[in-house]
Amino acid sequence: MVVLALLVAGGGIGWVAFGDRIQSVLGLDAGDFEGAGNGTEVLFTVVDGDTGTQIGERLTEEGVVKSVKAFVSAVTGRAEEPVFQPGTFKLQAEMSADSALDALLDPANLAHSTVLVREGETQADAFSVIESSLGIPATELEALAADPQSFGLPAEATSLEGFLFPATYDFEDGVDARTVLQTMVDRAMQSLDEHGVAPESRWDVVRLASLIQKEAGLREDYYKVSRVFLNRLAIDMPLQSDATVAYGTGNTHRVETTDAERADASNPFNTYVHTGMVAGPISNPGDLAIDAAVNPADGQWLYFVTWNLETGETIFSNTYEEHLAAVAKWQQWMAEHPEYG
Repeated sequence: MVVLALLVAGGGIGWVAFGDRIQSVLGLDAGDFEGAGNGTEVLFTVVDGDTGTQIGERLTEEGVVKSVKAFVSAVTGRAEEPVFQPGTFKLQAEMSADSALDALLDPANLAHSTVLVREGETQADAFSVIESSLGIPATELEALAADPQSFGLPAEATSLEGFLFPATYDFEDGVDARTVLQTMVDRAMQSLDEHGVAPESRWDVVRLASLIQKEAGLREDYYKVSRVFLNRLAIDMPLQSDATVAYGTGNTHRVETTDAERADASNPFNTYVHTGMVAGPISNPGDLAIDAAVNPADGQWLYFVTWNLETGETIFSNTYEEHLAAVAKWQQWMAEHPEYG
């Protein structure tokens, strides 16, 4: 009896000294913080399939709530069972269990960043935007893009050029590089599928669409530009696109080229000296350009020139003589608008 009394007394002393800590470790502590947090942001990730208890355990470990029991009590105390959406949420340290639960159930607290890829931008442009928006180094993106087939691209592709679909994307904070790139590629494949492009035709369609995207101006002209390039391909006539030459030189933000650049046969993208379709995509085309590549206008045009750079008006010609007259009209317009020179 004496020994038992000593053990009970010792246990009582231990519980007084360490009870709070023991309860916290075992998840038995019912303590709770007050308010909506102390201002210190905590990014907390809910994984698909998480239970309230599992979430409470991690919230406690990360200092968001004071105890597992408090959080579980908040969950079970709701009239309707809470449904947790997977994702990364912006919470605060030292939140009451109810505040933390409310925050996790509010989609407005999802941590995300927006990435905007515009039509006609190149892979390098897209990587720059991703780096500035998400903080993912362009070098990491480039390393992944060096294996385009791992993203489901055609065997001919040597990069992700042409398959980073132009759109506005919302990514959760902390998203990894592969997920970002795969999301954009999947969206490109979705567009190609919606336009009825068979997998074996994706490479040819994207190459043409990327060229249309860079060369066309007004919406209705996309389909005519597509026909011009297809008509030239049909008679093995060089495409003669300055945009392709510029891409091959690395000057992807201009379409004007020099005589020397247009004569450089070492540039595989030089469509002045190399006949056939351009060696690879020169931009990332959007839905309109893809649609134009698949559904070109009917016509015999072999030439086009945008004669009014303010309105984008373009003249399409069947013969070289007609084209020279259109070029003269463009030159006259340029003379009257030296600010565009």
